[in-house]
Amino acid sequence: MSERERHSVDDERRRVLRTLVLGGLAATPLARAFGEGASGGSGGGGVPAPAAGAGSAAAGSGSGASPSVRAPVVARAHRAGVLSEGSAPDPRKLAAAVGSAVARAGGEDTPVAALRRLFRPNDVVGIKVNCIAGRGLAPHPDLVGRLTGWLQEAGVPARNIIIWDRTDRELAGAGYTVTRGGDGVRVIGTNDAYETTPREWGPTGSCFAKLLVEDLTALINVGVLKDHDLAGVSLGLKNWYGAINNPNKCHDDGAAPYIPHLAASPLIREKLRLTVIDGLRGQCHGGPGRSPRWSWPYEGVLASTDPVAIESVGYREIEDRRRAVGLKSLAEEKRAPRWIETAAKLGLGESDLRRIRLEDV
Repeated sequence: MSERERHSVDDERRRVLRTLVLGGLAATPLARAFGEGASGGSGGGGVPAPAAGAGSAAAGSGSGASPSVRAPVVARAHRAGVLSEGSAPDPRKLAAAVGSAVARAGGEDTPVAALRRLFRPNDVVGIKVNCIAGRGLAPHPDLVGRLTGWLQEAGVPARNIIIWDRTDRELAGAGYTVTRGGDGVRVIGTNDAYETTPREWGPTGSCFAKLLVEDLTALINVGVLKDHDLAGVSLGLKNWYGAINNPNKCHDDGAAPYIPHLAASPLIREKLRLTVIDGLRGQCHGGPGRSPRWSWPYEGVLASTDPVAIESVGYREIEDRRRAVGLKSLAEEKRAPRWIETAAKLGLGESDLRRIRLEDV
């Protein structure tokens, strides 16, 4: 047998293994972290129009999805009163919400065990936050601090954990203390430290943050639960616009040609292990900037190892809130996030709510 034939056989074995053993989890970073490649998604199933009041045990109970395919899990943790005392979240309730969501997303009993499963001690972990809207509509530093603490308990050295966003200014404006030196957790803005030569991705090209290209081996995406005036929603996938030098060039046609292809870049796709959505406060209209009129205390956190499944669930949560306050749907406003389905077609995860298991924890 020739070398080429051997490689072909090995590729086919890996494909079958993914299908039979990992099932619906084959497309997730958890599978990729331990040597399995990505596969499939919804296969064009698309994102059904979000239905009001969907059940909490599963996003699509009774859908007829094949029982042999393991549905990706999105963990949803609500804790009433987590924001009841002033602007700072209640520490105990915050830890319970984030911890239970991360643990379930990682398939373990505790967040430390889940992160130990997803990350190795020699990883350099980048926690990509979205601070452009400032305090009140950015991942809360206390929430991200919980993640950094559990990562250390899971064996990742503090020096190997980097909270990261576009600029020092935006990080500081969201309540983070920029920290570049020392042996502790670092908090770093890219500022102007991008590659000097653009690399092509999808319909365009960009210079990526050198930190992402040269240093980080694994990623946690921490987004927020918010509306976006062009893209429909800005949750996890759009957060990767903060990794390139020209996000302003990537909003045509509702950002549909751009968001999924950027997330499919090997620099992101091969490193992403976990997505967490800070929904302590959500915003259902007026985004991406902060608009207190349309903000509401969602008092919850979403987490998943499937970056597309969590996007579909977050989209539905925003639509539910829009319906509750009398707003038109995003589809009626002609800004439904069509790119979620495209992300599934690119093999990044599952977009069809009927095939996603939503678990309240």
